[in-house]
Amino acid sequence: MAWTRYQLSLAGLMLATGSINTLSAKWADNFNAGGCGGTAEHSFQHPFLQAVGMFLGEFSCLAAFYLLVCRDRRRAEPSLAPAQPFNPLLFLPPALCDMTGTSIMYVALNMTSASSFQMLRGAVIIFTGLLSVAFLGRKLVPSQWLGILVTMAGLVVVGLADMLGSRDETHKLSEVITGDLLIIMAQVIVAIQMVLEEKFIYKHDVHPLRAVGTEGFFGFVILSLLLIPMYYIPAGSFSGSPRQVLEDTLDAFCQIGRQPLIALALVGNISSIAFFNFAGISVTKEISATTRMVLDSLRTVVIWAVSLAVGWETFHGLEILGFLILLAGAALYNGLHQPLLARLPWRRPPAGAVGSEAERENLLGGERAPINGDS
Repeated sequence: MAWTRYQLSLAGLMLATGSINTLSAKWADNFNAGGCGGTAEHSFQHPFLQAVGMFLGEFSCLAAFYLLVCRDRRRAEPSLAPAQPFNPLLFLPPALCDMTGTSIMYVALNMTSASSFQMLRGAVIIFTGLLSVAFLGRKLVPSQWLGILVTMAGLVVVGLADMLGSRDETHKLSEVITGDLLIIMAQVIVAIQMVLEEKFIYKHDVHPLRAVGTEGFFGFVILSLLLIPMYYIPAGSFSGSPRQVLEDTLDAFCQIGRQPLIALALVGNISSIAFFNFAGISVTKEISATTRMVLDSLRTVVIWAVSLAVGWETFHGLEILGFLILLAGAALYNGLHQPLLARLPWRRPPAGAVGSEAERENLLGGERAPINGDS
């Protein structure tokens, strides 16, 4: 099926903004600038402040939703269904998961490479599958269990590549291992978020932009308030600020004042997450959820290529192998192998016959993506 220009634009926007989101965060981490009180130059390590910016980008989706509603109401025949009443507090538990998971991942991004960061996020398949069986009563088909096993193998290969070839002068081996483990730990929290969304939110038929914006609002307000006590909580060598506290927001703003390019990186991170969520939702609606998953995998290639081009990391062949294994695991879990199997002569149904029950369920159901796909 040929894509329209609009569909191609949406796919390109999703791929570009999804890549920019991770690359801009890593770019900010790579800057060195003096802090408040004339402190010496040090790296910009402010993961919790960056997470606040990410939630601000999600929060902006709420404004986009209301603009969409206003434009739709001016039409002679509105296309949007009337909003169903729901309790916004339903979004608080998944927002807390999103806040925790995102903060942990931004901490981990300071310790490992951008490409490994993106690849290891594929671990969410493992935990989402297991939690959906335990709490949603879902039954996984054999190909999904195989996809989970393949994904686990891919994570091992990516972790091995990190330990053998990804560390450089700024990333010690212990930091790389800690960062990789933190990313995988964060995927457990992301999986819990996805299960909560499916169990309590999807049944209310809330518009995706409204859902993203509401979660972004809760995350932005709560994490912004938490920056105050974080300013006083000692973190020792775990902190990158001269005061060695959990998050020194004033130090971050002083560094931004001395190195304006940090502000550009943060603005890129905030705006890209907003456009990425819009593009991801639109791709799911206008094309398919499968296409969204494929594009999400392709941005890993873009991030890796850019990281190599600008010298953020060195080439290691195991990373290619790890990515391909992770891609195969995601394809098996999401059923991308079924169209290929259906083309085999002995799998083709007779002309005019309706496909198998499993095929119909795959076409009608599909895997639900998280409301905010890149938090």
